Amino acid sequence: MATIEIVRRRRQPSPSPIFRSYWSFAAERQRLFRARLGNYWDRTSVDPILGKFKFTNAYRASDRTSQFLLRHVIYDSPQRSFRDTFARVVLFKFFNRIDTWRSLENALGPLEADRINPIQLSRELNQLRTYGRRIYSAAYIMPSPRQFGFSSKHENHVWLLRQMLDESADQRVLEARSMADAYQVLRSYRSIGPFLAYQLVTDLNYGPHLNFSEEEFVEPGPGAKSGLRKCFEDAGGLTDEELIHWTMEGQEREFERYGETFQDLWGRPLKLVDCQNLYCEVDKYARVAHPEIVGPSGRRRIKQRFRPKSEPITAWYPPKWGINEAVQDWLDANSERL
Repeated sequence: MATIEIVRRRRQPSPSPIFRSYWSFAAERQRLFRARLGNYWDRTSVDPILGKFKFTNAYRASDRTSQFLLRHVIYDSPQRSFRDTFARVVLFKFFNRIDTWRSLENALGPLEADRINPIQLSRELNQLRTYGRRIYSAAYIMPSPRQFGFSSKHENHVWLLRQMLDESADQRVLEARSMADAYQVLRSYRSIGPFLAYQLVTDLNYGPHLNFSEEEFVEPGPGAKSGLRKCFEDAGGLTDEELIHWTMEGQEREFERYGETFQDLWGRPLKLVDCQNLYCEVDKYARVAHPEIVGPSGRRRIKQRFRPKSEPITAWYPPKWGINEAVQDWLDANSERL
């Protein structure tokens, strides 16, 4: 585990010029989120790269898909068991697409553990594809668990979920002593790689049944690793995980050093998962802002353009974070100003 003490015993990392963009990007992206949330967004005042291309928020939980997951998958019912929450979160994240989830619930009713019927789910998903609907998000590549032998990826995924429930993976996650231990439960299933397992355990930890520390364990994805390569000329002997810890623990120092005013999440600082995501996003941002520096992937363009959604954005977070009242107070005060 990376801590400030570990960093002090080694060489300090040597940031590249892109490390400056990491902090300016985080501050500007969070400012943009608040501006859009408060309906005082002026596109002409936005960083032109952020105004043109699509990036996730500085805080992972603020992203539109995470907001839907919180309100409509995890916290839609106050009486839901962890087993049901586990089934719902894993099923949602396999597809990570809001309209797929809505279509399944509209057709099959509440998607709970005992109602995870792979045959029914496969039939509904097949029908969506017949209508020409996309059922998977384009946010990241979802490998198929081919051990089940189906030709379609979605059939393999619903059978994988059924296997996890039959083998009490939910109970093993619930009994895990740390996020790292729960992560290993998920990683034990073929086709659930490091990135997906970390995303799953993070989302499960948003719920009311788990209370793992958010400052002990991180698993950087491919995009974050590429961003780290761009942000540091010399890692100072630190692993990628330790660099992310170092980033989280030094965020106040770095924002001040680079002269950035960061509007945090109503008193909540960036956590490991947020810092990890920001390295992934600055990897993309640097393709335009710093085209002379090419990362391990060799990518030079940002594919997704920014297109504002018609529905308003929301800001509602796990109640155990204790910030929803402050968010609502801010929204009320902002409404009065308009």
